[in-house]
Amino acid sequence: MGNLHDFLVSARTIAVLGAHPNPNKAAFYVPDYLGRKGYRLFPVNPVYAGQELWGQTVVRKLTDLGEPIDIVDVFRRSEALPDHLEEILAARPKLVWLQSGILNDSFAETLRQAGIQVVQNRCLMVVHRQLVG
Repeated sequence: MGNLHDFLVSARTIAVLGAHPNPNKAAFYVPDYLGRKGYRLFPVNPVYAGQELWGQTVVRKLTDLGEPIDIVDVFRRSEALPDHLEEILAARPKLVWLQSGILNDSFAETLRQAGIQVVQNRCLMVVHRQLVG
């Protein structure tokens, strides 16, 4: 992907796949941190669709967003990732970020073959703090 620091500085929009309203869950506090750093957050979770998070209405799936997304930050179990492959490919983000503990090599390879960069098993909040501060 070239320089991850430069990408994180230039990125503006993050779709949060598996966004959660509970402040004690990583699927809330990680994107919340990123929102405070100036990113526009788009929560995606069919369970909470219609509710509001970070000033945006939660949508059922990525393809409901209707605007370009720089990063899809994924908070879903590794085995659930194939269920999201089609919507991620349709949304065409520049980068798919799989949070700590989320790893699926064949899923990642399919995205890379489609020209979408992937980071696996790393926390976007931690990496952002290290690289951007």
